[in-house]
Amino acid sequence: MQIGETIRKYRKERNMTQEEMAKRLGVTPPAVNKWENGNSYPDIMLLAPIARLLDISVDTLLSFQGELTDEEIRQIMSEADEKFKNHSYEEAFAFIRKMLEKYPNSEQLAWQLALMLDAHRIFGGVKDPEQYDLFITECYTRALESKNEDIRYKAAESLYNLWLRKEQYEEAEKCLEYMSRQNPERKRMQALVFGKTGRVQEAYRAYEELLLADYQMISMIFNSMYMLAVRDEDMEKARYYVEKQAGLARLFEMGEYYEISGRLDLAIVEKDEKTVADTAEKMKQNLLRCFKDEDTFGFMKENVRWKKLMEDL
Repeated sequence: MQIGETIRKYRKERNMTQEEMAKRLGVTPPAVNKWENGNSYPDIMLLAPIARLLDISVDTLLSFQGELTDEEIRQIMSEADEKFKNHSYEEAFAFIRKMLEKYPNSEQLAWQLALMLDAHRIFGGVKDPEQYDLFITECYTRALESKNEDIRYKAAESLYNLWLRKEQYEEAEKCLEYMSRQNPERKRMQALVFGKTGRVQEAYRAYEELLLADYQMISMIFNSMYMLAVRDEDMEKARYYVEKQAGLARLFEMGEYYEISGRLDLAIVEKDEKTVADTAEKMKQNLLRCFKDEDTFGFMKENVRWKKLMEDL
């Protein structure tokens, strides 16, 4: 954003006319108009008064903060893409370096241009691609300091993949600290590093936790869709989701209870006496087999209440 555009933007945000601004600064309204249209620039002695009047820093006034709109970033990315298509990698690199020098604090631009450089050197057959490592990693690292969580995450992911390609797993693992621990993708990336660095049991544990979390989420989704179908009295669809949930439990070896519990619920809704009785009998048998496990429940065999319960079963 040029200085004139910056003046116009913040002047309008303060509901100030060009005439009012000119009067406060001791200049003419046409002078303010020329600044905003890019036909001339304010005198250097006016920079501080203009910044104070607009309640911004001189850095912001001079666009040193690198505050770019999404459209401006798209335009720069489009120009960079054109450089890669019609010029050499070195020329595209020079253009990107110039843009990042012009907008040193635009973390999103730093991340996107670094990603573009990284991708083109991988797939473009660039001679000695490692010579660009330092610049690209510095751009990613710059983006890691962004206040925008989304930019931090994307930069961390990009830098992680770069270190992973270079088999620098310790550096790759450091990138994970910039990601939320609640993010399942972070756990998958951590598991991958575990596997690459010989921490096999930790890798298995992380993958198993991911699978279990996915099972629970998918199972809840099937159950929610089942309840919607029941509410709409679409029993064919309800049976479909019950069978999907049962198949999921079987796939993940969650045990017979999880396989048949949905069918029991549906049978109750449909008042299907035979299925309810069959399922209850099966659940009783499974429960009894479980209770007869000496390794688990052997210590209970002399308990009076336990003996009575087993007799009733």
